[in-house]
Amino acid sequence: MRKFNDALNVLPADKRASPTTALEGLNFCNELFAIERDLSDVGPEERYMARLERSRPVLDAFSAWLKTQSSRVLPQSLLGQAIKYCQSQWSKLERFLLDGRLEIDNNRCERSIKPFVIGRKGWLFCNTPKGARASSIVHSIVETAKENGLIPFEYLKYLFEKLPNLGDGDLDELQPWSDSLPDYCRVNQQA
Repeated sequence: MRKFNDALNVLPADKRASPTTALEGLNFCNELFAIERDLSDVGPEERYMARLERSRPVLDAFSAWLKTQSSRVLPQSLLGQAIKYCQSQWSKLERFLLDGRLEIDNNRCERSIKPFVIGRKGWLFCNTPKGARASSIVHSIVETAKENGLIPFEYLKYLFEKLPNLGDGDLDELQPWSDSLPDYCRVNQQA
């Protein structure tokens, strides 16, 4: 999708809204994502069946369109690169049709590793094994909290308040997936 958007953005502003090959490619992608938005509130089995019914025909048309366009565009142009990239990644794109639990894109994964990519320069100061271990523990706690719908800052505050007073007690109540965590630690509970 991003590469079709790049190919569209190099066109003069007045040509971007008119029918172009780059816009056609982007429209296929947008149609697939619109279907996914429609299916966001259904269970995996229903999503799987709906994808076969609704997304499969769009993918088939998109594949035929890519084959037709690949012989019509310059391979080194941005549009040619977008088409070539899409064709080379086709088997990965189609994979979301195999299971209703799979997502159509990898945005969630990219968002979860972004803090590590941004933090690389800061980690130059983790020049001892103990410092590196401490950093990895904190990052693991923060990312696990996010994945469990918690506000990392509030969750860490809660941990720092409770852990010193927790004797040989059970740590299960402090886990990010625990039902006993206070509501103010949860994203959907914050006002």
